[in-house]
Amino acid sequence: MRLTWTCGVLRSTGCPSPREVIKLGGSLLTMPDWPTRVAQLVEDRAAMRPVLLVVGGGAIVDGLRTIDAAARQDTRLIHHLAIDLMGTTARLVAEALAVPIVSEPAQTSAAVLDAARWLACEDRLARLPVGWNVTSDSIAAHVAVVAGADLLLTKRVPPPDAGSDDRLEALARSGWIDAHFAAVAAGLTHIAWAAPNPAPPSVPVPGFGRTTLEGGDPGRR
Repeated sequence: MRLTWTCGVLRSTGCPSPREVIKLGGSLLTMPDWPTRVAQLVEDRAAMRPVLLVVGGGAIVDGLRTIDAAARQDTRLIHHLAIDLMGTTARLVAEALAVPIVSEPAQTSAAVLDAARWLACEDRLARLPVGWNVTSDSIAAHVAVVAGADLLLTKRVPPPDAGSDDRLEALARSGWIDAHFAAVAAGLTHIAWAAPNPAPPSVPVPGFGRTTLEGGDPGRR
Protein backbone atom coordinates (compact mmCIF):
# COMPACT_ATOMS: atom_id res chain seq x y z
CA MET A 1 0.00 0.00 0.00
CA ARG A 2 1.22 3.53 -0.75
CA LEU A 3 2.90 5.62 1.90
CA THR A 4 -0.25 7.73 2.26
CA TRP A 5 -1.80 4.85 4.26
CA THR A 6 -0.70 2.73 7.20
CA CYS A 7 -2.21 -0.73 7.40
CA GLY A 8 -2.32 -3.73 9.71
CA VAL A 9 -4.16 -6.95 10.51
CA LEU A 10 -6.75 -7.62 13.20
CA ARG A 11 -7.47 -11.23 12.28
CA SER A 12 -6.00 -13.63 9.73
CA THR A 13 -6.88 -17.30 9.53
CA GLY A 14 -7.22 -19.57 6.51
CA CYS A 15 -6.94 -18.53 2.89
CA PRO A 16 -7.82 -15.03 1.64
CA SER A 17 -11.20 -14.62 -0.05
CA PRO A 18 -11.48 -13.66 -3.74
CA ARG A 19 -13.23 -10.37 -2.83
CA GLU A 20 -12.69 -7.63 -0.25
CA VAL A 21 -15.21 -5.33 1.39
CA ILE A 22 -13.74 -1.95 2.35
CA LYS A 23 -15.53 -0.07 5.10
CA LEU A 24 -14.69 3.57 4.37
CA GLY A 25 -15.08 5.58 7.54
CA GLY A 26 -17.31 8.59 6.95
CA SER A 27 -14.98 10.80 8.99
CA LEU A 28 -12.35 10.37 6.27
CA LEU A 29 -14.53 12.54 4.05
CA THR A 30 -13.68 15.58 6.20
CA MET A 31 -10.02 15.38 5.12
CA PRO A 32 -9.30 17.99 2.42
CA ASP A 33 -7.41 15.48 0.28
CA TRP A 34 -9.77 12.53 0.74
CA PRO A 35 -10.60 11.95 -2.97
CA THR A 36 -6.95 11.38 -3.84
CA ARG A 37 -6.19 9.31 -0.74
CA VAL A 38 -9.23 7.08 -1.17
CA ALA A 39 -8.58 6.71 -4.89
CA GLN A 40 -5.05 5.49 -4.17
CA LEU A 41 -6.28 3.04 -1.56
CA VAL A 42 -8.97 1.63 -3.84
CA GLU A 43 -6.63 1.31 -6.81
CA ASP A 44 -4.04 -0.54 -4.72
CA ARG A 45 -6.59 -2.95 -3.22
CA ALA A 46 -8.47 -3.47 -6.50
CA ALA A 47 -5.23 -4.44 -8.23
CA MET A 48 -5.26 -7.62 -6.11
CA ARG A 49 -8.98 -8.54 -6.18
CA PRO A 50 -12.39 -6.88 -6.65
CA VAL A 51 -13.36 -4.47 -3.87
CA LEU A 52 -16.75 -3.30 -2.66
CA LEU A 53 -16.92 -0.09 -0.62
CA VAL A 54 -19.35 0.42 2.25
CA VAL A 55 -19.24 4.14 3.09
CA GLY A 56 -20.02 5.35 6.59
CA GLY A 57 -22.34 8.27 7.21
CA GLY A 58 -19.71 10.45 8.89
CA ALA A 59 -20.69 13.99 9.81
CA ILE A 60 -24.13 13.61 8.23
CA VAL A 61 -25.10 10.76 10.55
CA ASP A 62 -23.38 12.51 13.47
CA GLY A 63 -25.84 15.35 12.93
CA LEU A 64 -28.73 12.88 13.19
CA ARG A 65 -27.18 11.46 16.36
CA THR A 66 -27.05 14.98 17.83
CA ILE A 67 -30.71 15.57 16.99
CA ASP A 68 -31.68 12.25 18.59
CA ALA A 69 -29.65 13.04 21.73
CA ALA A 70 -31.39 16.41 22.10
CA ALA A 71 -34.90 14.90 21.96
CA ARG A 72 -35.13 11.13 21.75
CA GLN A 73 -36.97 9.87 18.70
CA ASP A 74 -38.34 6.47 17.75
CA THR A 75 -35.31 4.15 17.73
CA ARG A 76 -36.38 2.25 14.62
CA LEU A 77 -37.01 5.50 12.71
CA ILE A 78 -33.60 6.89 13.61
CA HIS A 79 -31.97 3.56 12.68
CA HIS A 80 -33.52 3.61 9.21
CA LEU A 81 -32.76 7.29 8.68
CA ALA A 82 -29.10 6.71 9.53
CA ILE A 83 -28.91 3.91 6.97
CA ASP A 84 -30.63 6.10 4.39
CA LEU A 85 -28.07 8.85 5.00
CA MET A 86 -25.28 6.38 4.17
CA GLY A 87 -26.65 6.56 0.63
CA THR A 88 -25.64 10.23 0.45
CA THR A 89 -22.00 9.58 1.29
CA ALA A 90 -22.03 6.51 -0.98
CA ARG A 91 -23.09 8.66 -3.92
CA LEU A 92 -20.44 11.24 -3.04
CA VAL A 93 -17.64 8.64 -3.01
CA ALA A 94 -18.86 6.86 -6.14
CA GLU A 95 -18.87 10.16 -8.02
CA ALA A 96 -15.41 11.13 -6.77
CA LEU A 97 -13.92 7.75 -7.73
CA ALA A 98 -15.93 7.37 -10.96
CA VAL A 99 -17.10 3.88 -9.96
CA PRO A 100 -20.64 2.45 -10.01
CA ILE A 101 -23.08 2.19 -7.13
CA VAL A 102 -24.47 -1.32 -6.82
CA SER A 103 -27.04 -3.08 -4.63
CA GLU A 104 -25.16 -6.42 -4.78
CA PRO A 105 -21.47 -7.34 -5.30
CA ALA A 106 -20.73 -6.85 -8.99
CA GLN A 107 -18.17 -8.21 -11.42
CA THR A 108 -16.20 -4.98 -11.44
CA SER A 109 -12.81 -4.15 -10.00
CA ALA A 110 -14.33 -1.54 -7.69
CA ALA A 111 -17.85 -0.44 -6.76
CA VAL A 112 -19.68 1.37 -3.96
CA LEU A 113 -22.52 -0.45 -2.22
CA ASP A 114 -25.95 1.09 -1.76
CA ALA A 115 -26.28 -0.20 1.79
CA ALA A 116 -29.99 0.59 2.18
CA ARG A 117 -30.93 -1.36 -0.96
CA TRP A 118 -28.65 -4.25 0.00
CA LEU A 119 -30.12 -4.48 3.50
CA ALA A 120 -33.68 -4.39 2.10
CA CYS A 121 -33.12 -7.69 0.26
CA GLU A 122 -33.57 -11.14 1.81
CA ASP A 123 -34.48 -9.73 5.22
CA ARG A 124 -30.84 -8.74 5.85
CA LEU A 125 -31.74 -5.69 7.92
CA ALA A 126 -33.65 -7.85 10.38
CA ARG A 127 -30.44 -9.73 11.23
CA LEU A 128 -28.96 -6.61 12.85
CA PRO A 129 -30.06 -5.04 16.14
CA VAL A 130 -31.75 -1.65 16.01
CA GLY A 131 -29.94 1.26 17.64
CA TRP A 132 -26.73 3.26 17.78
CA ASN A 133 -24.74 0.17 18.81
CA VAL A 134 -24.91 -0.81 15.13
CA THR A 135 -23.02 1.47 12.75
CA SER A 136 -21.49 1.11 9.30
CA ASP A 137 -18.79 -1.02 10.97
CA SER A 138 -21.28 -3.82 11.64
CA ILE A 139 -23.06 -3.26 8.33
CA ALA A 140 -19.78 -3.68 6.44
CA ALA A 141 -18.98 -6.83 8.42
CA HIS A 142 -22.47 -8.14 7.63
CA VAL A 143 -21.88 -7.49 3.93
CA ALA A 144 -18.52 -9.27 4.05
CA VAL A 145 -20.00 -12.33 5.79
CA VAL A 146 -22.88 -12.66 3.30
CA ALA A 147 -20.58 -12.04 0.31
CA GLY A 148 -17.91 -14.45 1.55
CA ALA A 149 -15.38 -11.61 1.45
CA ASP A 150 -12.54 -10.33 3.59
CA LEU A 151 -12.94 -6.99 5.37
CA LEU A 152 -10.76 -3.88 5.48
CA LEU A 153 -11.70 -1.22 8.05
CA THR A 154 -10.46 2.25 7.12
CA LYS A 155 -10.65 4.98 9.76
CA ARG A 156 -9.03 8.31 10.58
CA VAL A 157 -6.78 6.78 13.26
CA PRO A 158 -5.20 3.33 13.70
CA PRO A 159 -6.69 0.92 16.26
CA PRO A 160 -5.27 1.13 19.80
CA ASP A 161 -2.36 -1.28 20.36
CA ALA A 162 -2.24 -2.12 16.67
CA GLY A 163 0.34 -4.87 17.18
CA SER A 164 -2.00 -7.21 19.03
CA ASP A 165 -3.92 -10.09 17.47
CA ASP A 166 -7.69 -10.54 17.55
CA ARG A 167 -9.05 -8.04 20.09
CA LEU A 168 -12.39 -6.94 18.75
CA GLU A 169 -14.12 -6.75 22.11
CA ALA A 170 -11.43 -4.41 23.44
CA LEU A 171 -11.68 -2.25 20.32
CA ALA A 172 -15.43 -2.00 20.84
CA ARG A 173 -14.89 -0.85 24.42
CA SER A 174 -12.47 1.79 23.20
CA GLY A 175 -15.02 3.04 20.66
CA TRP A 176 -12.85 2.26 17.62
CA ILE A 177 -15.54 -0.13 16.35
CA ASP A 178 -19.19 -0.37 17.31
CA ALA A 179 -20.52 -2.58 20.09
CA HIS A 180 -22.09 -5.19 17.78
CA PHE A 181 -19.14 -5.58 15.42
CA ALA A 182 -17.46 -8.52 17.20
CA ALA A 183 -20.66 -10.56 17.05
CA VAL A 184 -21.42 -9.99 13.37
CA ALA A 185 -17.75 -10.39 12.37
CA ALA A 186 -17.38 -13.74 14.13
CA GLY A 187 -17.51 -15.60 10.81
CA LEU A 188 -14.83 -13.51 9.11
CA THR A 189 -11.38 -15.05 8.72
CA HIS A 190 -9.54 -11.94 7.53
CA ILE A 191 -10.02 -8.45 9.00
CA ALA A 192 -7.48 -5.72 8.22
CA TRP A 193 -7.31 -2.01 8.95
CA ALA A 194 -5.94 1.09 7.25
CA ALA A 195 -5.52 4.68 8.42
CA PRO A 196 -4.15 7.71 6.56
CA ASN A 197 -0.68 8.97 7.24
CA PRO A 198 -0.40 12.70 8.05
CA ALA A 199 1.49 13.61 4.86
CA PRO A 200 -0.92 14.34 1.97
CA PRO A 201 -0.42 12.81 -1.49
CA SER A 202 0.56 15.06 -4.38
CA VAL A 203 -0.32 13.03 -7.47
CA PRO A 204 -3.84 11.96 -8.54
CA VAL A 205 -4.52 8.35 -9.51
CA PRO A 206 -5.77 7.96 -13.10
CA GLY A 207 -9.15 6.26 -13.28
CA PHE A 208 -9.97 6.49 -9.60
CA GLY A 209 -9.37 10.14 -8.61
CA ARG A 210 -10.17 13.38 -10.35
CA THR A 211 -8.33 16.00 -8.32
CA THR A 212 -5.19 16.50 -6.30
CA LEU A 213 -5.77 18.27 -3.00
CA GLU A 214 -3.18 19.37 -0.49
CA GLY A 215 -3.46 19.56 3.30
CA GLY A 216 -5.43 17.60 5.87
CA ASP A 217 -4.94 16.61 9.48
CA PRO A 218 -4.94 13.24 11.23
CA GLY A 219 -8.12 14.08 13.15
CA ARG A 220 -10.26 11.50 14.88
CA ARG A 221 -12.13 8.55 13.49
